[in-house]
Amino acid sequence: MAKRKQLHLPILGLVCVIAGFLSLSYTAFCESADPYAAARKRMVLHQLKGRDITDARVLQVMGTVRRHLFVSPHLASQAYADHPLPIGEGQTISQPYIVALMTQILNVKPGEKVLEIGTGSGYQAAVLSYFTDRVWSIEIRKSLAESASKRLKTLGYHNVSVKHGDGYFGWPEHAPFDAIMVTAAANHIPPPLMKQLKMGGRLLIPLGSTTYYQTLTKITKTKKGNEVEHLLGVVFVPMIGKITRE
Repeated sequence: MAKRKQLHLPILGLVCVIAGFLSLSYTAFCESADPYAAARKRMVLHQLKGRDITDARVLQVMGTVRRHLFVSPHLASQAYADHPLPIGEGQTISQPYIVALMTQILNVKPGEKVLEIGTGSGYQAAVLSYFTDRVWSIEIRKSLAESASKRLKTLGYHNVSVKHGDGYFGWPEHAPFDAIMVTAAANHIPPPLMKQLKMGGRLLIPLGSTTYYQTLTKITKTKKGNEVEHLLGVVFVPMIGKITRE
């Protein structure tokens, strides 16, 4: 079970627990309080379990985080569909399967320090926050960084810190990191990120053409050199900033 402090649980979760103590119908009450609870369950069953998401912790968290709160209200009804959604400024929130897959691959453990490059609406950071004590996330678009930071705090994700900046340079003040996740396409691995990765740490990045498609790539830093695993083809929006000038 993914570790998370009770103080961080959404109010809805506490209400549902109280309902259970009062011998009310837990499922009926919670689904009426959260109209997307059933859609979230279907997402986990068909999109995640129905494919290759086998980590019980990941399945639990994906069934907990209210994805519809990380998209515009007019898109909430599509929040649990099997495709990405726009979040403004030409950016997207990845489809649920990709979020779950990247989380499963990164395999974050309690106490590890995690850096995310590309906060977007904050959904992936929220998911990662259930697995460890602290998550740092960088977003190059100021409006998205500010809205994501506010959203995460409002929803109780107090162990996530968001910064407006160029993710190419990482967040050296909090390095070294055990795990780094890049959620935008890059044509090379930013050297500062590898420098800020702990020995034995993992970096996950969509690597390749930023125009067409990329290969989701996992790099593990070892004393003998970097171990590289090419996992599967993906399509992400391009990383911008310093990387486009290299």
